[in-house]
Amino acid sequence: MSITSSAVLVEMNISVWTANKLDRTVTDEVLLAKNSTKDGGQFRKNLMAGTTLRKDIADYAAGCRLWHNICTLPWADKGVRMLPTSLFMEYKMEANLRRDQFNMMVKDFIQQYPHLVTVANNYLADLFKADDYPSADAVEALFGFRLVFSPVPEAGDFRLDIPQKDLEEVKQDYEGNFDTRLADAMKEPWNRLHKVLTTMSSKLVDTGEDKKKRYHDSLVTNAEDLCELLKHLNVTNDPKLERARVQLRDAVAGTNIEALKENAHSRVGLKADIDAVLKQFEW
Repeated sequence: MSITSSAVLVEMNISVWTANKLDRTVTDEVLLAKNSTKDGGQFRKNLMAGTTLRKDIADYAAGCRLWHNICTLPWADKGVRMLPTSLFMEYKMEANLRRDQFNMMVKDFIQQYPHLVTVANNYLADLFKADDYPSADAVEALFGFRLVFSPVPEAGDFRLDIPQKDLEEVKQDYEGNFDTRLADAMKEPWNRLHKVLTTMSSKLVDTGEDKKKRYHDSLVTNAEDLCELLKHLNVTNDPKLERARVQLRDAVAGTNIEALKENAHSRVGLKADIDAVLKQFEW
């Protein structure tokens, strides 16, 4: 199967109003007191002091970006990432829900914006300046949640009115760049797999101390979730990656976290299986 039919490109752009303002007057006063220069530092104030609503939106946006990166593979230097077509419908549905939630949070924030400015006035006291605050419409325009999907372009799809010799050179350059990007993208699932395996291996070491080591459900569930995701992220159908995935899946199948906590034999057995996977492949 061609990579152009097994994946699409997706770009997620989420913007959030920073609500920070450089106060040049206070900056100059602080720097003068320190006998410093203007390049020595700056004083920025939080225009939304006294409330967490804007920060809640920023935190939610950060969580959305993290989720997006987990579901996709790197492609371009900035922005664009590769999404397996087998995950497209699930991704699109979840992304729409997240966008709707983001927009609802922004709408609530804008509705309360006049009141929040009053709250900030009380908190900032002498630092408050009404001119620092844009209108509600201007602030709303600084928030955004945008998704752009596009096909993975094929090397032969060049419609350029240039000499044939130059066209062939462009195609060859693109093919070389395409192969490099694809190879870099496929390092990602291997890196994720290696991280899970090495983390499990290190945590399953018994120190011999009387105090029991803490084992959380995530020790097993992270591996299970990755095994499920790797079925989609292996867009090139790499047989080695699939073999490593299956071996990890089989190693943790039926693993009981309570048994790992109480039974040293269970930990030793699972660690041996995990280490066997680590030794089989070149990382």
